[in-house]
Amino acid sequence: MPATVSSKEAEQNYLATFAVRRRELGGSRALKSIRDAAIARFGLLGFPTTHLEEWKYTNLAPFLRTGFEPPRSLRAVGVAERLAAAPFADLGCPRLVFLNGRYAAGLSTPPENDGAVKIGSLRAALLSGAVDDLLGREAAFENHALVALNTAFVEDGALVEIASGAVAAHPIHLVFVSAGGRPAVTYPRTLVVAGRESQAEIVETYIGLDDGVYFTNAVTEISAGEGSVLSHYKIQAENAAALHFGMLAVRQGGSSNFVSHNVALGAALARNEIAVTLDGEGAESTLNGLYVTTGSQHVDNYTTLDHAKPHCMSRELYKGVLDGSSQGVFHGRIIVRLDAQKTDAVQRNKNLLLSDAAVINTKPQLEIYADDVKCTHGATVGQVDQDAVFYLRSRGIGLEEARALLTFAFTADVLDNIGIAAIRTGLSDTLFQRLAAAGGDRV
Repeated sequence: MPATVSSKEAEQNYLATFAVRRRELGGSRALKSIRDAAIARFGLLGFPTTHLEEWKYTNLAPFLRTGFEPPRSLRAVGVAERLAAAPFADLGCPRLVFLNGRYAAGLSTPPENDGAVKIGSLRAALLSGAVDDLLGREAAFENHALVALNTAFVEDGALVEIASGAVAAHPIHLVFVSAGGRPAVTYPRTLVVAGRESQAEIVETYIGLDDGVYFTNAVTEISAGEGSVLSHYKIQAENAAALHFGMLAVRQGGSSNFVSHNVALGAALARNEIAVTLDGEGAESTLNGLYVTTGSQHVDNYTTLDHAKPHCMSRELYKGVLDGSSQGVFHGRIIVRLDAQKTDAVQRNKNLLLSDAAVINTKPQLEIYADDVKCTHGATVGQVDQDAVFYLRSRGIGLEEARALLTFAFTADVLDNIGIAAIRTGLSDTLFQRLAAAGGDRV
């Protein structure tokens, strides 16, 4: 691709790149058909623009002018030392590391395969056709150009299979690393199939080790069987120049319990989408989110909780801390289908603006087609309480330290809900250090 192109030229370049790489991407006959359908759909949809309501506040065009290329292969030995120093790369549990979109065995410490919990690279399953019926089952690409692009170009990622009744002994940590200092694009894909009454904690960490611009287009699909208990953590800590898109698509069976913890710290522009379908009676879902921005960062959160069956419950809490001239977006949808009686849903979005130039666009949304439900939603936007700042300063605490303490306290209920101690402690330390080290751009 050329170094600088228009958005329309970028679309044509992706189509041309696929035509060149179609044979080398490989896969079963069925996968090739899926790839062809996905790239054709991308060609019809094109990249999303601000003319679309769901993309009204997020403009991809400036980033698409960069000609992103397939990433180069890197030797793991040259990355290991830098990765060891990266935040959230090591949680003290087994991990699978993907370097520029490919599984890096030399950086990984996979858990022993006990037959009940299988974790490994997706590449072999893609080539053999073992996941043809899973790819796109939860994350459909028909109405989503970026998911279609991921589906067309996917080469590797993680495959997690949890047998019925199995309990994962440790968190399943997946680390996606971008390195190499060139404008590359990667398409990691994660497939999780959790059997009936299984239990697991899954962590996805996204890290950039260099300063240059790059594009991560990630899709995760989770099938949660009846009675399963799953917690999913996503920590987006890309570098300050990166473009990040992430889609998490989940389908829950009856009486299952799913919890998402979505933390956005990095990237110049990040778009996080979560689509959860409560597709069995008695299912429960919780979405917790925290986004912390500074400078000219832009973070967009688009969430959907689709209550498709009766007697389901959902809770959603997203909090944003915005400084500098950064921008945040929250668009949360709760859908209650016609037959989903006795739905109980609560959605809240709270934002703290640390500067006059920071902007938040928030739109909590209810779409209710049933009549026997209990649903509430709301959003707040505010600044640090000056009375509280005065109180702390009267006790001998400096201005910046007082603001940092109060801002950290604002995030506490989201952090307290994080069940993995290493993540909770790491986030607390990272946030407090960033806040305490503030200046004019306080985060």
